[in-house]
Formats: sequence, structure tokens, C-alpha cells
Amino acid sequence: MLNHRRIRRATPRSVWSALRRESRGSVAVEFALLAIPFLGLVYAIFETSLVHMTGQVLQTAVTDASRLIMTGQAQGKAMTGSQFKAEICKKVTVFFNCSRDLQVDVQVYTSFTGASITTPPVDAKGNLDTSAFKYDAGQPNSIVVVRAVVAYPIVVPLIGKTMVNLSGNKLLIMASSAFKNEPYSSSP
Repeated sequence: MLNHRRIRRATPRSVWSALRRESRGSVAVEFALLAIPFLGLVYAIFETSLVHMTGQVLQTAVTDASRLIMTGQAQGKAMTGSQFKAEICKKVTVFFNCSRDLQVDVQVYTSFTGASITTPPVDAKGNLDTSAFKYDAGQPNSIVVVRAVVAYPIVVPLIGKTMVNLSGNKLLIMASSAFKNEPYSSSP
């Protein structure tokens, strides 16, 4: 014998009412709804902190390496631009591929007011233009500006739109140091 129950048609109101009364699995559903935005926020905070820490570590590395030029040690060793870059890279290898991504500019100026510590130019496509970068450590009493730049990749898409200033979802991080070389003896 068939059991004929009265079949009720489900209306949106009856479905909603049944769901409100049912509490099994509600914690799992609430967690699923909140987990993705929460984890995204945690990762965005982590990435923003990493950007700031990278900038600080790069600035410290540039300041420390610049002392080699300021005291005449770089000139005494006939240090090349690649060797000077390697001195900076010794302290920042954890944060990015320094040998590939870091660009260093060392130039001599006649006065501090004429020195340029502006952000390097970016072309129309959003690429960093380092064609004018060079390495000139100067002589005793020279005014020198050291700039180190890196195109740092931003991974989180939501904060990427507000933080990036280069193509490829990258942020330009720059560290600089301006100083007057000490009156060291230029002869060995």
C-alpha cells in the first residue's frame, strides 16, 4: 500500500522559515562565509608589512654600502658598480632576487641643491627606465647620491590596485643616500 502524504509546495517563505529553524551546520556555513575575507585581510596586512620591511632593509643596506664610498674604501679597492651592488645585496637577499631585480645608481654632483634624489622615470608602458643609471663614486670631498630601486611584486589583487605604480602589478621601492665624501687620501 502506498502512503500518500499530502505534498506541500515549497514556497520561498516556507524554505526560509525552515532554514532559520535549522541550526545544524550553521557554524560551518558562517565560517565558510567569513574565512575567505578574513584570510584575505590577514594576507593583505602581511604583504603590506613585508613591503614596508623591505623598504627599511633596503634603506639600511644602501646606507651601510654608501659608507664604503664616503670613506674612500670603494675607491681604494677600485670597486665596480657590480661589486657595489653586491655589497647592498648581501643584506637584502631574503626579500627579493637582488642580483636580478635591484638597480643601483651612483652619481656625483657639484652641490647638494643640484643633487637629484627623485624617483627614476617610468615609461608610458609603466616600466622602470634605468638607462641613465651609472656608477661614479667620485673623489675626496665629492657630493655623491646613491639610489637603489627595485620593482617589487604585489600579489594581493585588492591592495595591488592601490599600491602598484609599475606595470606587471609591481611597486617601486627606492632607497637613497646623499653625502659628501670624506677628505680621504686618494693615493695608496
